[in-house]
Amino acid sequence: MPKLSPADVPEIKLDSAAVHIEASLSREQRRGLFEKPGQVVYAIVALTSKSYTGHAEGEEKAPQVKVRVTECEVARSDEDALALADAKAAMWRGRQIDGTLDEVGEGPQRPDAALLDVTRSKPTEDELKAHKRRLEEKRRAEYVR
Repeated sequence: MPKLSPADVPEIKLDSAAVHIEASLSREQRRGLFEKPGQVVYAIVALTSKSYTGHAEGEEKAPQVKVRVTECEVARSDEDALALADAKAAMWRGRQIDGTLDEVGEGPQRPDAALLDVTRSKPTEDELKAHKRRLEEKRRAEYVR
C-alpha cells in the first residue's frame, strides 16, 4: 500500500453493495423510501475499506479509498430514530468543540454516549441467547410430538 504524505487526505467512495442496508430495512421503510422521495431513516453502520487507488509520484490525481457498508441496523421506531438523531447532533457538537469539522460535514465521535438511555431498554446479548435457547427448545418439543 502506498504511503500518504501528511497533506494527503483520500477521497472516500461508497461501494455499491447495499445488502446489509437492505436486510435491516423493514418492508414499510423500503416502501416509504421509494414512495416518498426525501424521506429519512436513521441507521448505525460499519464501514470497511475494500479497495484503494494510490497515486504515482508527480501525478495530480488524489488518492481514493472505496468503503462498503458491512454492518447496518436501521431505527425501526420513532424512539430509536430520535436517539440516533440526538447521538448524531451530540457527535457534531463534539466535532465543533474539537475543531474537526470540515467541508465533509458531520461525523462520528462517541455514539455510545448519546445512546445509553435507549440501549438500556434493548435486549442484552444474554437475553438474546436465552431467547434463542427457548425458541430451539420449543422447536424440539414440537418436533418430538
